[in-house]
Amino acid sequence: MRPYGGLLTAMVTPFAPDGSVDEATGVALGRHLLANGSHGLVVCGTTGEAATMSDDEHVGFVRLIASELGSEGAIVAGAGSNDTRHAVHLTEAVIDAGADAVLSVTPYYNKPNSRGVKRHFEEVARAAGGTPVVLYNIPSRTAVNMAPDLLAELGQIDGVEAVKQANSAEIDPIDGLAMLAGNDDVLAAVMDKGGAGGICVASHVVGPEMRRIVDEPDERAEIDAGLREIYKALFVTASPGPVKAALAMLGHDCGGVRLPIVEVDDAERAVVRDALAAHGLLRETSAA
Repeated sequence: MRPYGGLLTAMVTPFAPDGSVDEATGVALGRHLLANGSHGLVVCGTTGEAATMSDDEHVGFVRLIASELGSEGAIVAGAGSNDTRHAVHLTEAVIDAGADAVLSVTPYYNKPNSRGVKRHFEEVARAAGGTPVVLYNIPSRTAVNMAPDLLAELGQIDGVEAVKQANSAEIDPIDGLAMLAGNDDVLAAVMDKGGAGGICVASHVVGPEMRRIVDEPDERAEIDAGLREIYKALFVTASPGPVKAALAMLGHDCGGVRLPIVEVDDAERAVVRDALAAHGLLRETSAA
């Protein structure tokens, strides 16, 4: 399977009580995810809080996960930036650290036009040197949408092979690009349209069922319908607060989050707990 296909979990980055990266927990969590539905891991993406990690932390964590778990599943590393020079640097660094593919987000804040976006990804692809580049279209965060015609153009760049599409209104196939669901709630729809898979968050807690969405087309709609409350609960507030809370409830404590993200409050925690309990994932609804 291509390193960007199937069910990929956008893995959280565990933090120790002092705020540092908790490497041992990271390896244990990654191994758990790969044993429970995930074909591979996306390390240091949005859910991994890459925006608040130093380059040394970022590249070091990619190197750790790739060295410990690279033989068990694909390792895709976040390597995006709104500074093309920085994106190039990160791309080269995470590939050297062992990444099988890179996830590169649309330049944010700057709001480049389509020519600027194309030049940016030409430089990223050149830096990748043949390692697959997965574009990341998430206009809700970047303020820039890569429309289908632009994506088709970007798909002609050597090395640009896929897109993580988090604009749920534009999940139709794109010539030259493998389509990956960027939101959990469109994984089934993307697969129905011939997509390659998805980069998902809920697979932290319902990985085996989400794997069945990829693998079992006849059961896909029913499985997806049964997971809607889980999808919703894990985004009850800014991610990855809810998914880290859910993991702690399930015995995989990954520590807190880094500012400006804050941990879930009591009401948000209750939403997460109730969704897990309703799905039969908690033995006691009063836990956590």
